[in-house]
Amino acid sequence: MTLTRAPGPLAGSPGDDVNFRIEGPKHRLLMHDFPRRVHARLGGEVVFDTERGRLLHETGLLPVLYVPEEDVHTELLERTDHTTHCPFKGDAAYWTIRAGDRVAENAVWGYPEPRPEAPWLRGYMAFYWGPMDAWYDEDEEVHGHLRDPFHRVDARDTSRYVRVLLDGEVVAETERPKLLSETGLRNRFYIPAEDVRRELLTRSDKRTVCPYKGEATYWSLDGAENAAWSYEEPLVDAAKIGGYLSFDHEALTVETEPPPGT
Repeated sequence: MTLTRAPGPLAGSPGDDVNFRIEGPKHRLLMHDFPRRVHARLGGEVVFDTERGRLLHETGLLPVLYVPEEDVHTELLERTDHTTHCPFKGDAAYWTIRAGDRVAENAVWGYPEPRPEAPWLRGYMAFYWGPMDAWYDEDEEVHGHLRDPFHRVDARDTSRYVRVLLDGEVVAETERPKLLSETGLRNRFYIPAEDVRRELLTRSDKRTVCPYKGEATYWSLDGAENAAWSYEEPLVDAAKIGGYLSFDHEALTVETEPPPGT
């Protein structure tokens, strides 16, 4: 995200406040080595296991891991008739995975004859994340997608004032939030649970997974569905926000200045 989304240098439009100009196509590709072992499983089988994976950064997209064909258990793959065309990479071929009792159709792709501008794609395969049963970065299972080495999360103590209102009613108010900064996203305030009127919240069934922060649990307010979320067991980089709640919904008003006279 850092490299290929604004204001990253490989974004389509990185901004005006730079002292350089990149001459080249608006849509840009950058491939580099991924520094750790990665493997994925399906149906009880290891589909690939590599220490030579490479990340492809592409303008406006999340980076994708490409694996050398030699590190793929190609006996589990069947070439299909499906193809797609990318004007920047070439014509993609696809493979279906058959592993154990599982079938993942067109879950693998590669560029047997990539465009002349991207010859380094030849001999590599990429895998859709969702069809796999599990992905591992070294021996740790990862969810959502591999971490971009240029993406970071910083959680900081702050004494800023934050107040959250719904139709003029105070939902949360604190002077001891955490401020979370994450690459490519706007800052978020996380409020201690003790400073939130929890009786107004109803736990939602919604869950999301962030590879940098962990699994988020969502909460709804009357008239504002999934208006708050929290990371009850955050990953290491987001440990400071564990159990804190963040709010975002069009029905809410978030104030960062104390009311007059307080």
